[in-house]
Amino acid sequence: MNGTARVSLGEIALNVYDHGGETSSRPPILLVHGFPLDHTMWQAQLDVYSPTHRVIAPDLRGFGNSTVTDGVVSMRQMADDLNALLEALEVKQSVVLCGLSMGGYVAFEFLRHYAPRVRALILCDTRSAADTPEAAANRHKTAAVALSHGALPVAEGMLPKLIAPASLTGKPHVVEALNRMMRATDPRGMAAALRGMAARADSTPLLASSRVPTLVIVGEHDAITSVAEMQQMAAGFPDARFVKIPDAGHMAPMENPTAVNAAMGEFLGKI
Repeated sequence: MNGTARVSLGEIALNVYDHGGETSSRPPILLVHGFPLDHTMWQAQLDVYSPTHRVIAPDLRGFGNSTVTDGVVSMRQMADDLNALLEALEVKQSVVLCGLSMGGYVAFEFLRHYAPRVRALILCDTRSAADTPEAAANRHKTAAVALSHGALPVAEGMLPKLIAPASLTGKPHVVEALNRMMRATDPRGMAAALRGMAARADSTPLLASSRVPTLVIVGEHDAITSVAEMQQMAAGFPDARFVKIPDAGHMAPMENPTAVNAAMGEFLGKI
Protein backbone atom coordinates (compact mmCIF):
# COMPACT_ATOMS: atom_id res chain seq x y z
CA MET A 1 0.00 0.00 0.00
CA ASN A 2 1.34 3.41 -0.98
CA GLY A 3 -0.85 6.10 0.51
CA THR A 4 -3.73 6.16 2.99
CA ALA A 5 -6.35 3.43 3.38
CA ARG A 6 -8.57 1.84 5.99
CA VAL A 7 -7.22 -1.46 7.27
CA SER A 8 -9.69 -3.89 8.83
CA LEU A 9 -8.62 -5.39 12.15
CA GLY A 10 -11.74 -7.42 12.82
CA GLU A 11 -14.09 -5.39 15.00
CA ILE A 12 -12.53 -2.08 13.97
CA ALA A 13 -10.75 -0.46 11.04
CA LEU A 14 -7.84 1.94 11.29
CA ASN A 15 -7.14 4.66 8.77
CA VAL A 16 -3.43 4.28 7.99
CA TYR A 17 -0.78 6.07 6.01
CA ASP A 18 1.66 3.43 4.74
CA HIS A 19 4.22 4.52 2.21
CA GLY A 20 7.75 4.08 0.96
CA GLY A 21 10.74 1.93 1.60
CA GLU A 22 9.52 -1.20 -0.18
CA THR A 23 13.04 -2.20 -1.10
CA SER A 24 14.76 -0.54 1.86
CA SER A 25 16.67 -2.60 4.39
CA ARG A 26 16.13 0.16 6.93
CA PRO A 27 13.64 -0.54 9.73
CA PRO A 28 10.09 0.73 9.22
CA ILE A 29 9.03 3.78 11.24
CA LEU A 30 5.72 3.59 13.12
CA LEU A 31 4.45 7.06 14.07
CA VAL A 32 1.83 7.31 16.85
CA HIS A 33 0.00 10.62 17.20
CA GLY A 34 -1.04 12.54 20.30
CA PHE A 35 -4.43 13.53 21.74
CA PRO A 36 -6.83 14.60 20.25
CA LEU A 37 -5.15 14.52 16.85
CA ASP A 38 -4.59 12.20 13.90
CA HIS A 39 -1.74 10.92 11.75
CA THR A 40 -1.45 14.18 9.80
CA MET A 41 0.33 15.81 12.74
CA TRP A 42 3.38 13.91 11.39
CA GLN A 43 3.17 15.42 7.88
CA ALA A 44 6.64 16.96 8.03
CA GLN A 45 8.10 13.60 9.07
CA LEU A 46 6.11 11.69 6.44
CA ASP A 47 7.48 13.97 3.75
CA VAL A 48 11.10 13.53 4.85
CA TYR A 49 11.25 9.84 5.74
CA SER A 50 8.90 8.14 3.26
CA PRO A 51 11.56 8.29 0.51
CA THR A 52 14.06 6.35 2.64
CA HIS A 53 11.98 4.22 5.02
CA ARG A 54 8.65 2.49 5.08
CA VAL A 55 6.61 4.90 7.20
CA ILE A 56 3.39 3.74 8.87
CA ALA A 57 1.21 6.36 10.56
CA PRO A 58 -2.25 5.28 11.74
CA ASP A 59 -5.17 7.21 13.13
CA LEU A 60 -5.63 5.54 16.51
CA ARG A 61 -8.97 4.04 17.49
CA GLY A 62 -11.41 6.91 18.03
CA PHE A 63 -9.43 9.47 16.03
CA GLY A 64 -9.21 10.70 12.47
CA ASN A 65 -11.00 8.35 10.10
CA SER A 66 -10.63 5.24 12.27
CA THR A 67 -13.43 3.42 14.05
CA VAL A 68 -14.78 5.06 17.19
CA THR A 69 -15.63 2.92 20.21
CA ASP A 70 -17.49 4.13 23.30
CA GLY A 71 -16.61 3.81 26.95
CA VAL A 72 -12.93 3.43 27.79
CA VAL A 73 -10.13 2.80 25.31
CA SER A 74 -7.02 1.86 27.25
CA MET A 75 -3.46 2.50 26.16
CA ARG A 76 -3.06 -1.31 26.11
CA GLN A 77 -5.97 -1.57 23.67
CA MET A 78 -4.32 0.97 21.39
CA ALA A 79 -1.03 -0.95 21.61
CA ASP A 80 -2.86 -4.16 20.76
CA ASP A 81 -4.40 -2.37 17.78
CA LEU A 82 -0.93 -1.39 16.57
CA ASN A 83 0.31 -4.96 16.87
CA ALA A 84 -2.70 -6.19 14.91
CA LEU A 85 -2.04 -3.48 12.31
CA LEU A 86 1.58 -4.59 11.83
CA GLU A 87 0.37 -8.15 11.36
CA ALA A 88 -2.29 -7.04 8.86
CA LEU A 89 0.32 -5.06 6.92
CA GLU A 90 2.68 -8.06 7.03
CA VAL A 91 5.48 -6.06 8.63
CA LYS A 92 8.19 -8.61 9.40
CA GLN A 93 10.97 -6.27 10.57
CA SER A 94 11.09 -4.74 14.01
CA VAL A 95 10.09 -1.08 13.87
CA VAL A 96 11.31 2.29 15.04
CA LEU A 97 8.41 3.21 17.31
CA CYS A 98 7.83 6.96 17.62
CA GLY A 99 5.09 8.42 19.82
CA LEU A 100 4.16 11.92 20.93
CA SER A 101 2.31 12.62 24.19
CA MET A 102 -0.56 10.07 24.28
CA GLY A 103 1.30 8.30 21.49
CA GLY A 104 4.18 7.93 23.94
CA TYR A 105 1.86 6.29 26.48
CA VAL A 106 0.81 3.85 23.77
CA ALA A 107 4.47 3.29 22.85
CA PHE A 108 5.27 2.32 26.44
CA GLU A 109 2.43 -0.23 26.42
CA PHE A 110 3.63 -1.56 23.09
CA LEU A 111 7.16 -1.92 24.48
CA ARG A 112 5.78 -3.64 27.56
CA HIS A 113 3.86 -6.28 25.59
CA TYR A 114 5.51 -6.47 22.17
CA ALA A 115 9.18 -5.70 22.84
CA PRO A 116 10.53 -8.01 20.09
CA ARG A 117 8.77 -5.84 17.52
CA VAL A 118 10.67 -2.71 18.63
CA ARG A 119 14.04 -1.94 17.03
CA ALA A 120 14.34 1.54 18.54
CA LEU A 121 12.20 4.05 20.41
CA ILE A 122 11.57 7.77 19.84
CA LEU A 123 9.61 9.54 22.57
CA CYS A 124 8.40 13.07 21.87
CA ASP A 125 6.93 15.38 24.51
CA THR A 126 5.55 12.61 26.73
CA ARG A 127 6.02 11.08 30.18
CA SER A 128 6.48 7.63 31.66
CA ALA A 129 4.68 8.35 34.94
CA ALA A 130 1.00 7.60 35.48
CA ASP A 131 -1.50 10.38 36.10
CA THR A 132 -1.72 11.90 39.54
CA PRO A 133 -5.21 11.65 41.09
CA GLU A 134 -5.76 15.31 40.21
CA ALA A 135 -4.69 14.82 36.59
CA ALA A 136 -6.90 11.74 36.25
CA ALA A 137 -9.88 13.66 37.68
CA ASN A 138 -9.28 16.47 35.20
CA ARG A 139 -9.30 13.99 32.32
CA HIS A 140 -12.66 12.63 33.45
CA LYS A 141 -14.01 16.19 33.65
CA THR A 142 -12.76 16.90 30.13
CA ALA A 143 -14.38 13.67 28.90
CA ALA A 144 -17.69 14.86 30.33
CA VAL A 145 -17.28 18.23 28.60
CA ALA A 146 -16.58 16.53 25.26
CA LEU A 147 -19.66 14.34 25.53
CA SER A 148 -21.96 17.14 26.62
CA HIS A 149 -20.64 20.06 24.55
CA GLY A 150 -18.64 18.50 21.72
CA ALA A 151 -15.04 18.79 20.57
CA LEU A 152 -14.89 22.59 20.24
CA PRO A 153 -14.49 23.56 23.94
CA VAL A 154 -11.88 20.83 24.41
CA ALA A 155 -9.94 22.11 21.40
CA GLU A 156 -10.17 25.72 22.57
CA GLY A 157 -8.93 24.79 26.03
CA MET A 158 -6.04 22.68 24.75
CA LEU A 159 -4.58 24.82 21.98
CA PRO A 160 -2.68 27.33 24.18
CA LYS A 161 -1.12 24.44 26.09
CA LEU A 162 -0.04 22.51 23.01
CA ILE A 163 2.25 25.06 21.37
CA ALA A 164 4.69 27.72 22.43
CA PRO A 165 3.34 31.30 22.72
CA ALA A 166 5.44 32.32 19.72
CA SER A 167 3.92 29.50 17.68
CA LEU A 168 0.43 30.55 18.70
CA THR A 169 0.97 34.02 17.23
CA GLY A 170 3.59 33.39 14.56
CA LYS A 171 2.82 29.99 13.04
CA PRO A 172 -0.76 30.18 11.77
CA HIS A 173 -0.34 27.02 9.67
CA VAL A 174 0.35 25.03 12.86
CA VAL A 175 -2.61 26.60 14.64
CA GLU A 176 -4.87 25.88 11.66
CA ALA A 177 -3.74 22.25 11.41
CA LEU A 178 -4.21 21.61 15.13
CA ASN A 179 -7.64 23.21 15.16
CA ARG A 180 -8.69 21.16 12.15
CA MET A 181 -7.61 17.88 13.76
CA MET A 182 -9.03 18.59 17.20
CA ARG A 183 -12.38 19.98 16.07
CA ALA A 184 -12.90 17.01 13.72
CA THR A 185 -12.37 14.44 16.48
CA ASP A 186 -15.45 12.49 17.54
CA PRO A 187 -16.32 13.44 21.15
CA ARG A 188 -16.86 9.76 21.96
CA GLY A 189 -13.32 9.01 20.84
CA MET A 190 -12.02 11.90 22.92
CA ALA A 191 -13.85 10.72 26.03
CA ALA A 192 -12.81 7.08 25.65
CA ALA A 193 -9.14 7.99 25.23
CA LEU A 194 -9.22 10.45 28.14
CA ARG A 195 -10.57 7.73 30.42
CA GLY A 196 -7.92 5.36 29.12
CA MET A 197 -5.12 7.84 29.77
CA ALA A 198 -6.42 8.46 33.28
CA ALA A 199 -6.22 4.73 34.05
CA ARG A 200 -2.83 4.01 32.49
CA ALA A 201 -0.09 2.26 34.42
CA ASP A 202 3.17 3.85 35.54
CA SER A 203 5.72 2.96 32.86
CA THR A 204 8.74 4.35 34.73
CA PRO A 205 9.86 0.83 35.81
CA LEU A 206 10.18 -0.07 32.11
CA LEU A 207 12.96 2.43 31.52
CA ALA A 208 15.83 0.64 33.24
CA SER A 209 14.94 -2.69 31.65
CA SER A 210 14.68 -1.32 28.11
CA ARG A 211 17.16 -2.83 25.69
CA VAL A 212 16.55 -0.62 22.66
CA PRO A 213 18.26 2.61 21.60
CA THR A 214 16.05 5.53 22.53
CA LEU A 215 15.74 9.15 21.44
CA VAL A 216 13.91 11.55 23.78
CA ILE A 217 12.75 14.82 22.21
CA VAL A 218 11.12 17.79 23.97
CA GLY A 219 10.20 21.30 22.90
CA GLU A 220 12.05 23.85 25.00
CA HIS A 221 8.77 25.62 25.85
CA ASP A 222 6.66 22.50 26.49
CA ALA A 223 4.07 23.45 29.11
CA ILE A 224 2.70 19.90 29.52
CA THR A 225 5.82 17.73 29.78
CA SER A 226 8.67 19.95 30.90
CA VAL A 227 12.27 19.81 29.74
CA ALA A 228 13.38 18.82 33.25
CA GLU A 229 10.84 16.00 33.49
CA MET A 230 11.77 14.56 30.11
CA GLN A 231 15.48 14.90 30.80
CA GLN A 232 14.95 12.88 33.96
CA MET A 233 13.01 10.27 32.00
CA ALA A 234 15.80 10.03 29.42
CA ALA A 235 18.33 9.48 32.21
CA GLY A 236 16.33 6.43 33.31
CA PHE A 237 17.10 4.55 30.08
CA PRO A 238 20.34 2.58 29.71
CA ASP A 239 20.80 3.90 26.17
CA ALA A 240 19.04 7.19 25.45
CA ARG A 241 19.87 10.44 23.71
CA PHE A 242 18.11 13.61 24.85
CA VAL A 243 17.41 16.50 22.48
CA LYS A 244 15.79 19.82 23.36
CA ILE A 245 14.07 21.44 20.37
CA PRO A 246 14.25 25.25 20.23
CA ASP A 247 11.27 27.43 19.34
CA ALA A 248 8.75 24.70 20.15
CA GLY A 249 6.26 23.64 22.78
CA HIS A 250 4.45 20.31 23.21
CA MET A 251 4.01 19.85 19.45
CA ALA A 252 7.70 19.97 18.58
CA PRO A 253 7.41 17.87 15.37
CA MET A 254 4.94 20.41 13.97
CA GLU A 255 6.41 23.60 15.43
CA ASN A 256 10.05 23.01 14.50
CA PRO A 257 10.09 20.06 12.09
CA THR A 258 13.54 20.92 10.76
CA ALA A 259 15.15 20.42 14.16
CA VAL A 260 13.07 17.34 14.97
CA ASN A 261 13.84 15.73 11.63
CA ALA A 262 17.54 16.47 12.09
CA ALA A 263 17.52 14.77 15.51
CA MET A 264 15.58 11.81 14.13
CA GLY A 265 17.86 11.53 11.11
CA GLU A 266 21.00 11.45 13.22
CA PHE A 267 19.44 8.83 15.51
CA LEU A 268 18.20 6.67 12.64
CA GLY A 269 21.63 6.76 11.04
CA LYS A 270 23.16 5.09 14.10
CA ILE A 271 20.75 2.21 14.71
